[in-house]
Amino acid sequence: MKAAQITAPKQTALTELEVPTPGDDDVLIRVRRAGICGTDIHILHGTYQATYPLTPGHEISGEVAAVGQAVRRFQVGDRVTADPNIACNRCENCQRNEPNQCLNWQGMGVTRPGGFAEYVLAPEGNVYPIGEQSFEVAAFIEPLACVVWGIHVVKPRLGDRALVFGAGPMGCLLMQTLKTAGVTEVVMVDKVERRLEIARRLGASHALHADEADEKTLAGFAPLGFDIVTDATGIPAVVEQSVRYARARGKVWLFGVCPPESKVAISPFDIFRKDLSLYGTYAVNRTFNESIALLESGAVQVEPLLSHTLPLEEFHEGLRLAERDPERMKVQFAIS
Repeated sequence: MKAAQITAPKQTALTELEVPTPGDDDVLIRVRRAGICGTDIHILHGTYQATYPLTPGHEISGEVAAVGQAVRRFQVGDRVTADPNIACNRCENCQRNEPNQCLNWQGMGVTRPGGFAEYVLAPEGNVYPIGEQSFEVAAFIEPLACVVWGIHVVKPRLGDRALVFGAGPMGCLLMQTLKTAGVTEVVMVDKVERRLEIARRLGASHALHADEADEKTLAGFAPLGFDIVTDATGIPAVVEQSVRYARARGKVWLFGVCPPESKVAISPFDIFRKDLSLYGTYAVNRTFNESIALLESGAVQVEPLLSHTLPLEEFHEGLRLAERDPERMKVQFAIS
């Protein structure tokens, strides 16, 4: 089978591998669509927990090609996606219902082969049916499930006002999901006008260029500050300024992935004086079903977020677009 690999930091290759054979509890998925995540870019640069050579890719959809002897819920031809986070279900964190913090965590496309290939293996318990959703839409289920997990943690309240830095694909998923959770006003900030226009089309209350989003302007939308301030950029300088825009008893949500070595200067007095809460949310935590329901119902729209579709043979170009094209949104590979 064809597979795209990162062979070492900043080095990629398209190669031929054997089609994997499913174990008793495994499902072999013939991949149809696979999206590029910021994590894949971190893996490309050697700044994420991966060993090389690696077939990355964890935002996938496809069809069941084969099943192990013990698999009961799926059969060949079923349309599916897969949660790439594989928990041991034995460690203390798993027993506390915290599988995303599993002490023996494995990840498809991170610590084991992922979906930038014609076929990928997943444990049956990680596989979900997608019904009649298109493969390109279903490849958004995993990133949306990350947002849904964050909503569970941050717990927006009816009538809240939110400020989201970053109007890329994740920022637009955040904006839409916050609104389904009862947030009545979401202000988006970005440097790219095309992204801001997509955010407006998808329901942002206001979408501002970063050069215009000073304290005075943002105070016009929330004079006492925002109930929720979310970073979807992963840029430390943006994170650093987030606290100043939160109202008393507000919530600051770090969703974007900052470089592991980065540091920010935040006033602990401001957090103390304003009764602020600081949240980080990592990956998913059994939130695929909710993500699927949001897409099936139309409550969250993802079609406008897909900007580029490439064949797997253009793997390196796809990574370049995802990292360097300021106007790109989600980049997917069409496979098989």
